[in-house]
Amino acid sequence: MNPRSTTLTRSSGTVGVHRPVQRAAQAVGIVFLLVGVLGFVPGITTDVGQMTFASHESGAMLLGLFQVSVLHNVVHLLFGVAGLAMARTTPGARNFLIYGGVVYGVLWIYGLLIDPSSAANFVPLNTADNWLHFVLAVGMVALGFLVGRDRRTV
Repeated sequence: MNPRSTTLTRSSGTVGVHRPVQRAAQAVGIVFLLVGVLGFVPGITTDVGQMTFASHESGAMLLGLFQVSVLHNVVHLLFGVAGLAMARTTPGARNFLIYGGVVYGVLWIYGLLIDPSSAANFVPLNTADNWLHFVLAVGMVALGFLVGRDRRTV
């Protein structure tokens, strides 16, 4: 096999090739899985017994800072699984980072606009969650564009 065809195969998104964007998506996916699991662990999450399925009244706090619920943790777990699955190809990894970042940007704006004590805060979100979502949005989109760009020269 000549080197040119190997390069084309790698850039085409073939499964099994580990480009930087794929590693980035895998890392983000693993972090989401870890956060989703830790959201259920007493001690790491305070007041686990006060966790609701989906409500602003959930009393559980991941690391004593981020308000979580069962739904919030499940979303983190699903996001982690999606990240690992999409990291199998270069385009999938890039799309996960960029569009996942956009989702977190929308969630950040949503968290800023809703009243934290209203029924609309079903996720639930607090100030720490909101700003973490902003950092995730910026970080994921930046990773998707910076690490996901094709660096081949024509």
